[in-house]
Amino acid sequence: MPPDLQARPSGFVFNLACGIQGESRSTHVPAMLEMAGVPYTGSGPLGQGLTLEKVITKRLIRGLGMPTPNFRVMRRGTENIGDLRFPVVVKPPCEDDSLGLQLVREPAELKRAVEVIVEQYAQDALVEEYIEGREISVPLLGNEELEVLPLVEQDFGDRATRLMTWEAKYAAPAGPPRVCPAQIESRLATVLRDISIATFRACQCRDYARVDFRIDRSGQPFVLEVNAGPGLTTTSSYIVAAKAAGHSLCSVINRILDVAHTRYFGTAIHQRRT
Repeated sequence: MPPDLQARPSGFVFNLACGIQGESRSTHVPAMLEMAGVPYTGSGPLGQGLTLEKVITKRLIRGLGMPTPNFRVMRRGTENIGDLRFPVVVKPPCEDDSLGLQLVREPAELKRAVEVIVEQYAQDALVEEYIEGREISVPLLGNEELEVLPLVEQDFGDRATRLMTWEAKYAAPAGPPRVCPAQIESRLATVLRDISIATFRACQCRDYARVDFRIDRSGQPFVLEVNAGPGLTTTSSYIVAAKAAGHSLCSVINRILDVAHTRYFGTAIHQRRT
């Protein structure tokens, strides 16, 4: 960064890096850019770290009164489950793309499901109650003023497993279709937007992010997780929502650059060029 923050930066990084290896790998590139003084898009090391570690995310947002499914952290699968109700979802807490996600319907299956996480991912397992119902994503854009893009629903139809597993996303011929804007009543939509904004801020996200929910049959929302670097492919939920809001792929990428540039320098890129 130039000594005078009003001067034009020598470059600007659009950070899509997920990291390569090691602990909290999504924090590595933002941390290096911070050290080098290079401006970049998206959340910083803190936001990336808080959202990558699902247990920390859940404890943080629950402490602020936001709803998330009941959970336990397990190493053996024989620990006391307390008030957890089956079925449960078992997954590694520090992975993305639904890697390792398993639906466990019976207590007898829990031990092996936890062992799979520990053996394959070298992590304790996050065990959380499965919320039967709808899955809604809320994409966010901005910083001081947050724009909530149209809500996106995963349409599971008559699928036996109504979960976004890795196989449902990538191994199946086609994943669940997305409905955007999601057809939900206005009061629930307002609740989802309010919770998403509060979650974005609690998790120290910047520029853009996506908050994923399950809505149970009574209409109660539960935050599943926060993605501080959601996918920006043409078929991703974030871009589907952006297009529903009137953006092209090019314009939403430029909009992300603008909000990041404004965060650093106080003005959008196109304003500085004029």
